[in-house]
This record gives sequence, C-alpha cells and structure tokens, in this order.
Amino acid sequence: MATNPDTPPDPTDPPTDPDVAEDSLLADEESLDLADGDRGRRQLWLYLLSLPLWVAVVFGPTVVAPALLGTEIDGSTTMVGIAGVGGVAVVAAAILWLGSGIEERLRMALICYSIPFWTIVMWYSYTQQMPRGQYAVAFLGGILGLYVLSELDEPLIEGNWIETALLVVSGLITLGTSGYLFLNYQQVAIDTVGRATEAQIMLAFAFTLAMIYLTWRSFGITFLAVVLIGIGYGLAGPQMPGALSHGGLSPSRILRILVVSVDGFFGFLTRLVAAWIALFLLYAGLLKAYGAFDLILRLAVRSAKYVDSGIAQTAVIASAVIGSVNGSQTANAGMTGSFTIPLMKENGIKPETAGGIEAVASTAGQVLPPVMGAGAFIMASLITGVTYVDVIIAGLIPAAVLVVSIAMAVHYVAAPQIDDPEMDGLIGDQMDRRTVVLESVKYGVPLVILIYVLGVLQYTVMTAALYTALSMIAFGIGVPQIQAALDGESNRETFVETLEQTIDGFREGVIVVAPVTIILAAINGVVDILMATGVPTAISLTLLDLSGGIAIVAFMLAMIICIILGLGMPTTAAYTVVALLVAPTLINQFAVPEFAGHFFVFYAAILAGLTPPIATCVAVTCGISGGGFWGSCKEALRISAPLFVLPFAFAYHPELVSGSFNYASLSAGVLAMLGSLAIIHGINYQFVFGRGQTYGLRIAFFVAGVLAMVHPMQMVQFGALAAVLALYGLQTVIGRPNPLGTLRGAAGMISGRKR
Repeated sequence: MATNPDTPPDPTDPPTDPDVAEDSLLADEESLDLADGDRGRRQLWLYLLSLPLWVAVVFGPTVVAPALLGTEIDGSTTMVGIAGVGGVAVVAAAILWLGSGIEERLRMALICYSIPFWTIVMWYSYTQQMPRGQYAVAFLGGILGLYVLSELDEPLIEGNWIETALLVVSGLITLGTSGYLFLNYQQVAIDTVGRATEAQIMLAFAFTLAMIYLTWRSFGITFLAVVLIGIGYGLAGPQMPGALSHGGLSPSRILRILVVSVDGFFGFLTRLVAAWIALFLLYAGLLKAYGAFDLILRLAVRSAKYVDSGIAQTAVIASAVIGSVNGSQTANAGMTGSFTIPLMKENGIKPETAGGIEAVASTAGQVLPPVMGAGAFIMASLITGVTYVDVIIAGLIPAAVLVVSIAMAVHYVAAPQIDDPEMDGLIGDQMDRRTVVLESVKYGVPLVILIYVLGVLQYTVMTAALYTALSMIAFGIGVPQIQAALDGESNRETFVETLEQTIDGFREGVIVVAPVTIILAAINGVVDILMATGVPTAISLTLLDLSGGIAIVAFMLAMIICIILGLGMPTTAAYTVVALLVAPTLINQFAVPEFAGHFFVFYAAILAGLTPPIATCVAVTCGISGGGFWGSCKEALRISAPLFVLPFAFAYHPELVSGSFNYASLSAGVLAMLGSLAIIHGINYQFVFGRGQTYGLRIAFFVAGVLAMVHPMQMVQFGALAAVLALYGLQTVIGRPNPLGTLRGAAGMISGRKR
C-alpha cells in the first residue's frame, strides 16, 4: 500500500523464524499470503489460471488471431471489451466465493486485477494500437481503481465509514470519468477541444476533487498545498503582485485544462508513466518478488566487509542500487532503511548517524544510471533531440563523483563508531558459489538486455522496458528450474513457486506505480495551469531582476527555488516542476547548455529531501532510527555536502554532463571528485588540534574544495588542489608527536642529505 511520507514507517521487527539467525538481514517470506487448506489451494489456482486467461483475452483477438489469419479482425476491440467485462465479473464472483473476510477479499482483488492491468500495459507497449493519450486515460483510471482497492482494507476493518465512503466515491468517480473520456476520446480530445458542456464541467469538478483527495491521502498535506496553491494561482491571477500577476483563469477553463481536454491530469507526465515508467516499476516489483534485494544485500555485505566502515557501506550500496529504480527517495528510505538502520545501530552506529547515512544513500540512488529514479525518462522527453541513452551517459561522471564522495564521508563518520567491522553472521547462511552465479545470471541478464536494446539496437524506451520486464519474468521462472534440477529438487514445486512470485511481482508493481502515477498526474495538472498563466516567464524575469544579471547570484537563487519547489515531492515530480519553471531561465537567460541546466535543477530538486526544516527523507529515517530530527539532518548534511556544490559545477563546467568522454569532461570530472573529497575531509575528518585550528582547517579545506569543483578557470582549480595537498601535508606533520623533527627530516630528503 502507498505510504504517506508525513508519517514515518515503523522499524521492521526482527525475524522470529528459528531457522533464520536472529541478527540475519534476510528472512524468507511467502510471496502470496494464501489461506490454509483447500481454500488456499483454490486461491492459488485462481491466481495461476488468471495469467493465461487475461493473456488470451487481451492478446488473442488483437495479436494472435490476426497473425494466424493474416488479417485484422473487425471488432477486435469490442471483443476484448466484452471479454474483459466478463472476466472481471467472473473473477469478482470467484473472490467472493474463495475469500473470507474483508481484508482477504480485498487482497485477492488487488492481486487478481493487477494481472489484467499489467497485461494491458504490455499489450500497448507491444502493439500501440490506440492513441497514447487514450491509453493514458485508461491507464490512470485503472491504476487509481487499484490504488483504492489497496487502501480500503484499513478503514473498513476499523469501521471508519467516512474514510471508506471517500475512497469508494473517489474510486467510482475516477473510473467513471476515465471510462467516459476513453470511450469519447475522439470527441473530447480532438473534435470539441477547447469547449465543454455543463455535464462535462461537473464531471471534471468531481474528478478534480477525487484527485485532490487521493493526492492528500498518498502524500500528505505538504504536497496537497502545492496542488491547491497551483489551482489558486490560476484563479487569483489579477490579485497577484508584480511580475507574478496575470489575467486569471475562470473555473470552467481550469476544469477544461485539468480534465476535459484530456490534458492536465491526463497529460504528458501521465502518458510518460503509462508508456515508459510503469514497465520499469513493474521490473522493480518483479526484482523484489524474485528476491533480488536479498542478493543485492549479500553482495553489498561481501564487497563492503574489507573496510572498517563496511556495515555502513553496505547500507549505502543497497539503498543506492534499490533507490535507483524506486523513483522516490522518501519511499526508498522507508523500504531499505527498515533493515539497514537497525543493522547499523546494532553494530554501534549512533541513531542520528544511521538515519543520516540512509537518507543520503536513498537520495544518491535517485541520480544513479541507468534509471535515475525514473527522472531520466522525463529528462529525455523534455530536452529536444535527446534520447534516454544520451541522458544516462551524461549522468555517469557526476554519479561517479557523488558515489565516491559519499563513500568517503560514510567511512569518516561511521568507522569510529562500529563495534564489529567484520560483520560476522549478518546474513545467516552464506550462498554457495553456484547459487551466487545463477542468481547473478537471473538478475543480470535482463539488465544487460536493457542496456543492449537501448544502447546498441537503439530501440525506443517503451520497447526496451517491455523486453526487460519480459526477460525478467523468463529468467525469474527459468533459472530456478535449472537450480532445482542441479539440486535434485522438484521442478514442479519450483515452477509453481516462481509463478507465485511472478504474480506477487505484479502486485508489488501496482503498489509501487500507484503513488508515482498519482503525484505525477497531480503535478501535470498544476504545471498545465501554471503554463497557461505564463508563470515561467514571470519566474525568469524575477530571477533576472533579483540577481542583477550576475550568474552566480542567479544560480544560488535558482538552487533555493528548486529546493523549495521540491519540498515533499518524489524525484520525478520535483524534477518535472523545476525543469519546466526554472531550467528555461538558466538556459535562455544565462546561456547554460541544456543538459547542464537540466542536471542543475535535477540535482538541486532532490536536495529538498535532505534540507531542513522539511527534509522529508530525513524525517522518515529518524522515525526508524529513533534519533533526533535535527541531529539526523546535521549528519546527512555532513555526508552530502558536495551534493550542494555539484550543481554549480554543472553550470560552470557543462562538459561534466556533456555525454562525451574527452580530456575536457574527464579532467573536469577528476577535479570535481578531488574537490568533493577535500570538502568531505574538511567537514568530517577528526582533527587532533584545538578548536580554533580545527575550524580554520575545516574552512580552508571546504573553500579549496569548492574552488576545485566550481571555479571556471582550470588553473585556479589546480591551485586549489595544490592548497589542499599542502593543507593535508601540514595536518599530517603537525599531528605527529615530533612535528619539527618530521619537517627537518622531510627537508633533508628533499635536499638529498641523509640523516
């Protein structure tokens, strides 16, 4: 179920299974929560038979039959619709018969209806047999209906009838409106665009209220305020001060923009989710269901146990890798933090430090290729003439700078606190080498297919996402069969178990994609209203006026605006807002190249999750760790300091994100990395001097590091690095018991005299 970031999740309780070590990271869980006895077996058969049923219903009349007959079948869409309605009714009857109680029946409904939902998503990716806008309408209606199903159990069980009624009414309104717009797409989107009947306006008003409620339920009051302020700004244009003033939009025009025109809530972001992002989030759900997170943790533990800060580095690696496909730093912090934070605390790391490390690691995952928290897809759609592969390549150098600097910072802050650097017994039984190889093949080949299809074959992102998801299903089912045969186990039982995992992956995919879709649909509505008012031009003029045309002042103001606009939002939503409102000013008024401008606002927007006083990502992690909010923020800022400087490096050294690997880009990358390490060293190293000398060294390292990262003249950057080396040498010598003797010895070696 979707979680509200305003309410931090509780820590995961330790495993109680006697066969699993009490301090183990990993505990086996059933992929599906089936009833006991014959009823549970019938439920399993319902799930398993749903797979071929919906594949036949959706693909049979539209793909298989035309291929066999060599011609299109008239009325194939009608056939699919009739069969689909019949299938939904049959499944509903089976759920009522096999289910017991509200919670179980709702869970069964979510599982059963997630299968046709993903079947239709795959069908569209394969065939594209309807306009993308029309498909997006159906997608949004379907995912909102599934979201309501996932949220109904708690209010029903608790007897909260007001909340239940709001959810049910919202679900009916969204399904009804989406169904109307889907069936009348040609009329509302093309024939009568710009006009609307009174009945359509009333329908749009009801749908807008439902979206506002679902947005609040998914993301809390912070993001609800963003939506309401956006709508209010459209209505109150003449009353706004200065450059922000505009002619105002009438309520009927706002409702036409939001719903009737099939833009707004159904606009380009919703279409992007439906066509591109959804299948990647299904891939993430399948990874979780097949157990990929277990393998990631095991590999992270193995790779990180060779350094003193290994336990903390494990958290960084696991959170960053999982977060890169998650799309929300806050959600990722809650998911991975529920086991990495208790793990760090058990090994001596303070609660505030553990919370800060997890918050930064989850944030770092949002900029890691190849998915970049789903932001890469939006960036590729916003920059003209740029492909998804171009975005990924452009993000490699800054991602490397970020990962190395964070790893160093985590080592500085965590190593002195860790009791057991060896991490003995943390993951229970070790995997044998053959199992590790097979598991690596199972998860690695689909990723290789993604890179090959996108980078070599140059297929579209939608096709690549489809191939990746299908290959994950194929390898998720096939590799365990090989392993079962090698281990002498039952292939039939293994096959059924992997089918269960596949179905559970569909459910996980829905749970992941629902809140992402809701917030991006809401953002799309707000952005369309703001674009209709001309607010990007107003922001551009205001930024120019406040900065006086001075680039560094404009960049600092732009970063502050990006952080404010990104408060409480997941990566994709935050980036979309700042990319449309702030990036054009940097590009058009201050001659920042497009890639550099978009990466500037992308990196700046995700800082909102770490920046107090809101810092939603830190709020989640300190809720898990039990540490203080401000102490956790301090630790997060100490670790992530270079992240606040890196966007300025993009503006002054756009070759960092040019997507090419030549002397200019590589030298800029090396200088940025060394500068970031200088910042980390100055802020986090435990100096042995008095307070005055320590503060002086910290400031000196920080200033030199910033100059090495940002200054536009390379000679100044090299000079700053020389100053860093001199400071480091001075710190090392003075920190020894006999500093004067050490200096004399060094001078003697330089002059060639032996001592």
